[in-house]
Amino acid sequence: MRLSARVDYALRAVVELASGPAGPDRPVTADQLAQAQGIPPKFLESILLQLRRGGIVNAQRGPEGGYWLARPAGDISLADVIRVIDGPLANVRGQRPESLGYHGAAQSLQEVWIALRASEREILELVSIEDVAAGTLPDRVRQLSADPTAWV
Repeated sequence: MRLSARVDYALRAVVELASGPAGPDRPVTADQLAQAQGIPPKFLESILLQLRRGGIVNAQRGPEGGYWLARPAGDISLADVIRVIDGPLANVRGQRPESLGYHGAAQSLQEVWIALRASEREILELVSIEDVAAGTLPDRVRQLSADPTAWV
């Protein structure tokens, strides 16, 4: 699985919003988010626009403006953010795995791609933004990451 810089920055910005007192009465500016996470500010602005359009964050303009989560952090999965920024979790040449038509000896590849997507979903839908912000990852994630071979 490859995560784009856009997805990485989006996840970091959303986790940053979840970790503080951000809300309609205390919005966080794009510059504050960019500085806290070391994200290029102009790049972050376009990402925040996507997140707003995707219903992940709310925004308010003006001198007292900024961003906050559109719903509780526990209700936003990593998969939700990734889908808003990059679209479906797994695709092959821009197509969904179930739409592919492999033939002959390669026919089983379709099942591999579908299983890969299911595996990604298992983790990315299981982990919420709140889990990451609080450092309380689900047991399944901790088990998988505890395996030394997962790190190489």
